[in-house]
Amino acid sequence: MINPPWLSDTYLDFPPVEQALKDPDGLLAVGGDLRTERLIHAYRSGIFPWYQDDQPILWWSPEQRMALEPAQLKISRSMRKLLRKQAFKVTLDTAFAEVIEHCAQVREESGTWITPEMQEAYCELHALGIAHSVEVWEGDALVGGLYGIAMGQLFFGESMFSLRDNASKIAFIYFVKQLQAWHYQLIDCQVPSEHLRSLGAVDMSRREFIKQLEHCRDLKGRDGHWQMELEHLAI
Repeated sequence: MINPPWLSDTYLDFPPVEQALKDPDGLLAVGGDLRTERLIHAYRSGIFPWYQDDQPILWWSPEQRMALEPAQLKISRSMRKLLRKQAFKVTLDTAFAEVIEHCAQVREESGTWITPEMQEAYCELHALGIAHSVEVWEGDALVGGLYGIAMGQLFFGESMFSLRDNASKIAFIYFVKQLQAWHYQLIDCQVPSEHLRSLGAVDMSRREFIKQLEHCRDLKGRDGHWQMELEHLAI
């Protein structure tokens, strides 16, 4: 088995994504740190960190990616019916630390990759207006949400959680609709799942993803902390 290279603590450069391993799929490099500059460089290159508590930092760029063009969002009949009830309120960037903490908690049984170190690093990105959260509220209770990284007109989804049925789907649908209104072009969903496929996400080769990433990352996006501008969805 070929071992991936270890990253220098000093230099931020990653190997070319084409050098990622086939087994495990997409493992590109090991080590380094989660400083802001390195994370920004990683996402701009189509690379993301994903590791568990007992591992060094692992950096990935898989051969197959899942992504969604916001205009291709699919909303099922049952979800449309639920959304029309307006039983939940959806906000942006009002509880980032709480959202990422909930995402970590719901994955504790399987071994979360959202370590305290990871939470701290992404909260720093949030303070800079680079990382964003979506919150779903039932009254004053936070019952669902998601978070990720924005660059240009591309959003890199990281994780989501639900404490009520369909809360994460509601967060995702509202968020995609808002990104449509802001003319964002692509949402990176990272790892393929049937849940996201049902919402319109499709498999994309690494080559195609990098091509779209290079187009979208330097386009004008939304600056600073975000605010939900859609009061009601046109569904």
